[in-house]
Amino acid sequence: MQFKDKIAVVTGGASGINLVTAQLLAAGGASVCIGDVQREKGEAVAAGIRAKGEKAEFLPLDLTDYASIKQFAAAVLGRFDHVDVLVNGAGWSKNTPFVQTDDAFWDKVLNLNLIGPMRLTKLLLPKMIERRYGKIVNVSSDAGRVGSLGETVYSAAKAGLIGFTKSLAREGARHNVTANCVCPGPTDTPLLAEVDAKYLDAFVKAIPLRRFGKPSEVAAAITFFASPNADYVTGQVLSVSGGLTMAG
Repeated sequence: MQFKDKIAVVTGGASGINLVTAQLLAAGGASVCIGDVQREKGEAVAAGIRAKGEKAEFLPLDLTDYASIKQFAAAVLGRFDHVDVLVNGAGWSKNTPFVQTDDAFWDKVLNLNLIGPMRLTKLLLPKMIERRYGKIVNVSSDAGRVGSLGETVYSAAKAGLIGFTKSLAREGARHNVTANCVCPGPTDTPLLAEVDAKYLDAFVKAIPLRRFGKPSEVAAAITFFASPNADYVTGQVLSVSGGLTMAG
């Protein structure tokens, strides 16, 4: 029970990697709060966790809306007083040539993948500093490390999240607050399902392990950084990509 009596927040926990992350944290003893824009799915995930005798609840969260972020953070702190583990997992993009993107697309991608997580972290961090304990795990992407065709705005946002993680790690260290980053490669999630099928074969051929990642494999890396096993690890960026970017 590595997370016994810990309070954990997982954004984007209604599906994919973050759903599995929420399940693993709850199985480890944490009280998990799932934040997501998908209310029905998020409530179902939380109910499924509770059905196992574990602790979870859902609160609506739209990371592109600052008012929603403030309401979510206030609700979490009102319910639990503090947060021990924050997983900034929510993310979204759409494969689009850069010259075809517009301001509305930029705003959504940047707010959801970078600005929103920064805002939420700022609201929850003071209690971590006060209590001298906190584990922040940001889910970036290998697109943020090495770039990705058709994901230029997303790559920029995720690269920003990596930089945010490293600087936050330096600021948080004196308060015993760690910040680390997990960068998934192509993973079998709803987001990958939106990619044009003609690109999927090329993806697989480029991956040394010749397959897409499983959500559980990325979630395992996230929960490692959130666990006591990583107490002396901060400011790190871990690629979980089947070797796709080992030279990146």
